[in-house]
Amino acid sequence: MPSEQAETTHVALLRGINVGGHNRVEMPKLALTFSELGFTDVRTYINTGNVVFRTKADAGADSGTELAPTIEAAIAQRFGFAVKTLVRSRPVIQAIADDLPADWRNDKTMKSDVMFLWDHIAEPEVLSQLTIVDGVDDVRYSHGAILWRVDRGVDGAEQNRSGMKKLVGTSLYRQMTVRNCNTFRAIAALVAD
Repeated sequence: MPSEQAETTHVALLRGINVGGHNRVEMPKLALTFSELGFTDVRTYINTGNVVFRTKADAGADSGTELAPTIEAAIAQRFGFAVKTLVRSRPVIQAIADDLPADWRNDKTMKSDVMFLWDHIAEPEVLSQLTIVDGVDDVRYSHGAILWRVDRGVDGAEQNRSGMKKLVGTSLYRQMTVRNCNTFRAIAALVAD
């Protein structure tokens, strides 16, 4: 009797969907797209394009790099526009979750984000391309992602001093997809299930 092939869990992070009424993607149709690709246990989390799924262990490298082009092609075919997609494996998501300080949060007093980097720039040296203000920005590299925290301050004054606000609109910014730390922790919990 043939042995069953092991499955691995991944998360696909879509960039720039359902923002300001542009690139509208309905989550049930997105989940169906993943199922039609042969992925199993497909689950979406909120409308920003987070898809947790399982696949045969040999369907892609542990990083999921080989899975992204297939997913992008299927999304383009179903929805009629291109969506950059980053795929990360369960161990990578867990490693980032382990590195994210437990007291970082996204609320009215603090802003904390996980910025997932496309593979060709996913190196610690990417931090040298950022404007980081000492005493304002707390920025760290973790397993292909940038972790960033800033206190919002009164009326957002401290957040406005952040050097990281210069990142939006740059070529570096277009090579990442961002989730706030609350969303990231929810995704990490889904991946761990």
